[in-house]
Amino acid sequence: MRSPLKARLPVLFVALAALLLSTGCPPTKTARRYNRQQAAEALKTLDKVGLVIGEFPIAGKDAVLDGDTIAVQGLDSTLRLIGIDTEETFKHDWERKAYAKGFETYKKEMRGGSSRPVKMATPVGMDAMEWARQFFDGVTTVRLERDHPGEIRGFYGRYLAYVFAQKNGQWLNYNIEAVRAGMSPYYAKYGQSRRFHKEFLAAQAEAQAQQLGIWDPLKEHYDDYPERLRWWNARGAVIDRFERMAEGRDSYVVLTRWDAMLELEKRVGQEVVILGSVGEVRLGDKGPTVVKLSRNRSSSFELVFFDKDVFKATGLAQRKGEYVVARGVVQKYRSKRGGSERLQFIVSLPGQVSADGITPAVSPLVQPPPPPAEPPAEIPVISADPSHNPAAETIPVVSADPSRSVEPERPDQPGDRPRSPGAVEPDPDDIPADLNFDELSELPLEP
Repeated sequence: MRSPLKARLPVLFVALAALLLSTGCPPTKTARRYNRQQAAEALKTLDKVGLVIGEFPIAGKDAVLDGDTIAVQGLDSTLRLIGIDTEETFKHDWERKAYAKGFETYKKEMRGGSSRPVKMATPVGMDAMEWARQFFDGVTTVRLERDHPGEIRGFYGRYLAYVFAQKNGQWLNYNIEAVRAGMSPYYAKYGQSRRFHKEFLAAQAEAQAQQLGIWDPLKEHYDDYPERLRWWNARGAVIDRFERMAEGRDSYVVLTRWDAMLELEKRVGQEVVILGSVGEVRLGDKGPTVVKLSRNRSSSFELVFFDKDVFKATGLAQRKGEYVVARGVVQKYRSKRGGSERLQFIVSLPGQVSADGITPAVSPLVQPPPPPAEPPAEIPVISADPSHNPAAETIPVVSADPSRSVEPERPDQPGDRPRSPGAVEPDPDDIPADLNFDELSELPLEP
């Protein structure tokens, strides 16, 4: 049986050959030196846990596909550049025809009825591609690094990376320089940069102050960046908050980590708290409703709802594509048809899911405490001191008959029988006229 590594090598070299042919040039010495053995060694390092992926050759400016897509030789997929999201380039005739109607009309048509900002090709997107080509012109080798050792690939299987290029004797982070040039905002939709957050913020502030690229009011670009940034930053804040809570807690699992499913597999029968984005929602008419928290295009974790009212109360139907936090006991389900196994947990309480990522998800294993008892009714204390404020102090009402009013206690009068402390004065109307107190004094006292 062929190993996955050997299976990918033919694809790798076909892609490399196609890239070289597309340039119209024969292979360079660098490309010729990048032989089969070197490609195999490079592929071995790609899925290893660590910050540094490695150094790889590129074809200079011809490696640029657009402002945030770079083709690197030796990879079996493209890159998703961390922290940036440049505007799109015009690739189709229908886009150019729509743009020809006028940029304002074009933007409205492209957004349509979407409640969220959308991607679209713009003139500034074309500028970003040209700027990237100039940046990588003459560069033959790049160094790829990760933001987190466990964050290896994105949802579509692309490697998550910072791209460093050596220019004028120093290594520059292309991702940060693209923001500094105004080719992209600081893109925190998938969480803030763990390694270069301050650098990204400073680069964006510099570009805004100089009105470069997307911050130039005279250029044709997205006009809804305030809305985009609010959305991205709020979404990213959920991820950052969860990661802080997860520090030192093995039961907290981020689904985008390379080992997330392995960790969940080890915790079957145990309670976990997971972070994931809402993918497919499968409403069950007769059976349960299933919400899939996406890990990548081929893997997900299932939240199962047997109570449709509980599902509605979570608000997950309106959170597709957004990150949520869920808490429950991991179970392994075997399909009766294909026999495939899936990891999931049952949601029986709305509070098990935190749709905003802020409210803590409750445990289904802990019963909520009973509601507190209502305090007894109170009346003001009546004081003989006229300077005393009766409203400042209260005592409970004690009465066997709630219909009776409680009268203030009268002072002792001459001839009154001595009273025990705490004794209640009887009502004269309740005492029979023929009652003999001498006989009552012989009766035993109640314990």
